[in-house]
Amino acid sequence: MNFQKLPKIELHLHLDCSLSYGVVSKIDPGISREEFETEFIAPDKCLNLADYLTRPLRSIELMQTKEQLRLVTFDLFEQLRSDNVIYAEIRFAPLQHLNNGLKPSDVVQIVNDAADEAMKTTGVQAGIILCTLRHYTEEQSMETAKLVEEFYDRHICGFDIAANEVLSINNHIKAFDYARKKGLNLTAHGGEARGAESVTEILDHLNPTRIGHGVRSLEDPEVAERIKREGVHLEVCPTSNIQTNVFDTIADHNIDTIYNSGISVSINTDSRTVTRVTLSSEYELLRAEFDWTLEHFRRCNLQSTEHAFTDDETKKSLREKINKGYK
Repeated sequence: MNFQKLPKIELHLHLDCSLSYGVVSKIDPGISREEFETEFIAPDKCLNLADYLTRPLRSIELMQTKEQLRLVTFDLFEQLRSDNVIYAEIRFAPLQHLNNGLKPSDVVQIVNDAADEAMKTTGVQAGIILCTLRHYTEEQSMETAKLVEEFYDRHICGFDIAANEVLSINNHIKAFDYARKKGLNLTAHGGEARGAESVTEILDHLNPTRIGHGVRSLEDPEVAERIKREGVHLEVCPTSNIQTNVFDTIADHNIDTIYNSGISVSINTDSRTVTRVTLSSEYELLRAEFDWTLEHFRRCNLQSTEHAFTDDETKKSLREKINKGYK
């Protein structure tokens, strides 16, 4: 099965975790391939999520000017095109890119405009999700939510909370309330470093329609049933979950159980550099380990389409491309 040729949709992809060596060496020619391998790519097994989250820091250092942000955005679109991703939602935290004097609105405008250009040259359709981070203040979180609102009529399509899941969500409830009242799309990282109680907390207080990862929801059958009942979509990133030690090996991953439970689920990379995968390689992994067929991947892509933060016309077009590609 040649997964590379199949059309794919990706809903959970971090811009600052996906810098290729090509773009890194363009921004900083002094970084050797060896340095890139050790400092930008996480080991196959990190201690935990917190350990994993130290890896994007070098990338973020290289994303502080207009030119750097444009290069990184174009680079990711080229990666998506080569993986035959037809629609992607790319996420990042704009407040992490202010070290060289850019304003938050400048950062969002730059990435938005670069994505607009890249869509035209690559043919990859995309939306951009802005992230607040667990360690941010209430003010920083609200500032990020208002950036989503400000740019919502362009390519910005949603609001997310990321970073270390062991930290409280209390600083972020007001920002999510604000975003929801404004009719903005919401997703939230949870059920990764912490168990099902993390997902319950997010559903109760942040009310997203999607959960980033969410794999530990199944530790509590009532939480799993609630996700299914409420139609919440799980953005699952299999290899990343092994890397962050949620599961020991891919054989231990519960993706097959999630799929067979009827919960809406998509397959995603999370990161194309820190985790060093493509969607094609993730599909091959699931085929090899769980005997997944074209029908499994077709259904996941259709569920991605249904829960994508885009308009009905785009969803209709994506459904047609997926159904045609997976015949």
